[in-house]
Amino acid sequence: MLWTEELFGTKKPIISMLHLDPLPGDPRFGRSGGSVSTAVEHAKRDLEALQEGGVDGIIVSNEFSLPYQRRMNFVTPATMAYVVGQLRSELSVPYGVDAISDGLACIELAAACEASFVRGTFSGVYVGDGGLYNNDFSMLMRRKAELHLDDLRMLYFINPESDRNLDTRPLADIAASTIFKVHPDGLCVSANAAGTDVDSDLIASVKAKNPEVAVLVNTGCRPDTIEEKLSVSDAAVVGTYFKEGGQLEDDDLNNVRVDVNRVKEFMDVVYEVRKSL
Repeated sequence: MLWTEELFGTKKPIISMLHLDPLPGDPRFGRSGGSVSTAVEHAKRDLEALQEGGVDGIIVSNEFSLPYQRRMNFVTPATMAYVVGQLRSELSVPYGVDAISDGLACIELAAACEASFVRGTFSGVYVGDGGLYNNDFSMLMRRKAELHLDDLRMLYFINPESDRNLDTRPLADIAASTIFKVHPDGLCVSANAAGTDVDSDLIASVKAKNPEVAVLVNTGCRPDTIEEKLSVSDAAVVGTYFKEGGQLEDDDLNNVRVDVNRVKEFMDVVYEVRKSL
């Protein structure tokens, strides 16, 4: 039995993103009257919709801290920890955190808010419009050990959205060598942008070569594709589809709220898929 089934209490769990509004220090913070209190209010509203809709887990992320910092200002994970603290009494499913683009901040944030898992880019060298992105997983794993996070599950991006890996080996081979060195709990396979469909053959190739590790489809899941994606993966991370109109942001670049009906529609398909397992 994979650890995902034990933690989330089901096969093929659906882990939803909970996108936080812009936070203090972010370029978009304060637009349209935004504040930390407003970010908490919106996060609570989205959490209620996600849990009522039936998702199996939650990842809290600073999705609107655009453009993302490779080394975060202290205020970002501090505010994220505050928001998670405000949500704790209402969380009824396992939760994780993703301090986007800063693996160290992600691990330390998890320690502060007692998250069960993290998702992030912890290994590899990438290049994109944010510049060169070099990850030192030797340092990250030592910091995890220093913080006594033995039970923290780590979900690795092995092909992050929007960036190109400078390692030209096949993705399945990159996954295998990463497993040998750090034994990640999960591997997240993405397309080149949030909400974009991942090639099922790519997911299948990673899983076939690394059957002992949980492989998660990380972007682009919809009701009409989730059966196919779960047939080649162990779990799915879903964000954009659950939002009103399936939109990440509105015309004013504001964070769009979660639509409980879209969550229920999606999860109804997942329940049918699980019946055949």
